Amino acid sequence: MELPGLAISTEGQLTGQGLEGFYRAGRRVLSRCQVRVAGREPLGVQARPTAADRARFVATARVSQGGGPDPDVVVERTRHADGTERIVLHSSAARPLRLPVEVALGTDLADLGAIASGRAGPELPAIVHDSGLRWSCAAGGASVTADPPPTDALASAGLLRWEFDLPPGGTVGLELRVRPEGAGPVRGVGRAATSPLASARATGDHAAVQPLLHTSIDDLQSLLLRDPAHPTDTHLAAGAPWRCGLAPADALVAARMALPLGTRLAAGTLRTLARTQLRGQTAQSGMIPGPRRDAGAHLPAGCTGTEATLLFPALLAEAFRWGLSPQETEELLPAAERCLRWLRAAVGEGTYLCDPHPGGPVRCETQAHAHRAAVLGADLLDAFDRPGGAALRQWARELRTAFREDFWIDDRSGGRPAAARTPDGRLVPHLGAASVHLLDTGLLGGGEQAPCLLDRVQIEQLARLLGSPALDSGWGLRGLGTKETGYNPFGHRTGAVRVQETAIGVAGLAAAGYEKEAGSLLRGLLAAAEAFGHRLPEMYAGEQRTDGSAPLPHPAACRPAATAAAAAVLLLTALAGIRPDVPAGTVTLRPVRSAPLGEIGLTGLRIAGAPFSVRVSRLGLALVEEAAEGLQLGA
Repeated sequence: MELPGLAISTEGQLTGQGLEGFYRAGRRVLSRCQVRVAGREPLGVQARPTAADRARFVATARVSQGGGPDPDVVVERTRHADGTERIVLHSSAARPLRLPVEVALGTDLADLGAIASGRAGPELPAIVHDSGLRWSCAAGGASVTADPPPTDALASAGLLRWEFDLPPGGTVGLELRVRPEGAGPVRGVGRAATSPLASARATGDHAAVQPLLHTSIDDLQSLLLRDPAHPTDTHLAAGAPWRCGLAPADALVAARMALPLGTRLAAGTLRTLARTQLRGQTAQSGMIPGPRRDAGAHLPAGCTGTEATLLFPALLAEAFRWGLSPQETEELLPAAERCLRWLRAAVGEGTYLCDPHPGGPVRCETQAHAHRAAVLGADLLDAFDRPGGAALRQWARELRTAFREDFWIDDRSGGRPAAARTPDGRLVPHLGAASVHLLDTGLLGGGEQAPCLLDRVQIEQLARLLGSPALDSGWGLRGLGTKETGYNPFGHRTGAVRVQETAIGVAGLAAAGYEKEAGSLLRGLLAAAEAFGHRLPEMYAGEQRTDGSAPLPHPAACRPAATAAAAAVLLLTALAGIRPDVPAGTVTLRPVRSAPLGEIGLTGLRIAGAPFSVRVSRLGLALVEEAAEGLQLGA
């Protein structure tokens, strides 16, 4: 993937079955690309990605008569997400070969949504065009050109043919280029010199840290999109193949977790979303719109617009701490103030932020987001001498006092936070991974974490619950505990492991001092990452880990996904406990003292716009190896 380009395949041959094909901006420009050598289909022996934007496929063929069981031709295909495919044939035959090569092509020019729902339609007729084939329909057109040009092109069969002469040990190749009608080559945002993400590196005792960070940053680069009207502003698409566009809440969450790679992604995301903010004199004024999202069997679908509106000021406040310039911060401040005014208006004379639709529940997760927005937002307003900070802090104090009483369910095991309160005051008791948002309080000045909605005793009990077998699957946190009614290991919100929430749980538990529980979840997530080739999906089944088992993929998960890729950045930087306060000229380190992965080194991070490198020893001691000039290590 290299958005807006995307290629989906299982093996080397593109058969047109299911979702297979080359895509550009959500439309399948080529669905079928099948190679035959000497009239036979080569036998695939290996298929693997070599980077986020390309994959390599190797197949073999036997073309010599009486040559025994050994193949004498190797067919190597390198497929790029930008629509380029290089096909190379290597001969190991003892005599010269004359090889006929055919490539069968076809497409339906269907959009991804139609394909996913089974409405793609038949392949379109081709015409010979330039040095290849072309297809067209009412929605547009696409073409495939070949270099070298084919010896023959048959439009009726969708075939391109070549005759190649290979000496013993010889090599010959051809290149196919797939393009939508009227479009030339497009370079992905993340491959440009102006990419907003630093190319950080990780080293250490644990074998997974280096490939996980490398793959995750590579995936983030390939998920970058530009705002068409403001091409200097970039943001992350939610994930492939299902959500290759802007999802406001996901984009903000991923940009926040990726702050150690620099503040430019956060700034571009915030500017892009500020332009979507609702204006006027309505109850929704100040909201950043977003779609509804399934919340499982126990709660109605939630509004991601609410989450995005609350994330906006929190991300701006933390980006300012990481080094976003005062000028850029101040330019975005009016949009953050509108978010905060919406929050205060939505709460009104009450204490809690309810769902925006009538009769909606008061969600625990939403209160955590709202509390963080108020506390970090007040901190930001004070930093720029803007009014409103005192009122936000007062409401946050009242919310903490009420929440600790109203949202806590006492039981014999020590109690638990409720998932929600219904309009009639009934508590929804189901315990799941969403409770980790209570620990995600946010970063204030001086390297301090914002206060939590729970008191210390409640935090300790929540840490115990998050580390229990009911929630910790061994691969990460389940969306719903195994003892809860409606648990389903494949349930999107009712049992599947969601990487984003597991990473937030690791960081929150570590910051609160519960390193044993944090370490267990961290090691489980790294084990899952190794099983998935270090490219974590957004979620996978919450089946219990056992000796010799592997995590089960979820058929509807995006992979790569922005939140899962950015979660790897959060996971590894949380081990060093990096807490910058660039306006004050300091950075505080609160490393995980138990060093659950042994020694780890992180280089090429960015604080204050300059490289930042840190190493945590096996004894849990952190050492800054590179930092911006004048940045002082805080106590």
